Amino acid sequence: MFKKWMYLCTAMVCSMIIAQGAAAAPDEESVAEQVEKLRTAMLHPGDRAALDRLVMDELSYGHSNGKVQDKAEFIGALTSGESDFVSIALSDQSVKISGDTAVVRHTLAAVTNDSGKAGNVSLKILMVWKKHDGHWRLLARQAVRFSA
Repeated sequence: MFKKWMYLCTAMVCSMIIAQGAAAAPDEESVAEQVEKLRTAMLHPGDRAALDRLVMDELSYGHSNGKVQDKAEFIGALTSGESDFVSIALSDQSVKISGDTAVVRHTLAAVTNDSGKAGNVSLKILMVWKKHDGHWRLLARQAVRFSA
């Protein structure tokens, strides 16, 4: 009887561990989808409402030159052409979730045309996404330059 009880307990513990891993995977996919929506919105910033839905009001958006923008400054720079992305490629992305917070890291390679000045950037990015009202929204972002 004791052996059966131990087998049952072991099976239950294993099932709970597997279920937790399976539950995290959909959230990781949801965060990755939001990152892709943000990438697309940054390439086509004419839809201010789409950008507004993707980021939190408390946004802290850090650039590799040390400049930090709030939500209004971030969206304003994109919609005005001050920050103009011609192309954005993301690679080596990882998503880690802890409760209602997700940490995303990736490498960004972009062609820019900021205020009409052509350029290229290669950046390592750290993003913090927060689940708010059932949706993942960007809370913070920091970029650092590196030699590609």
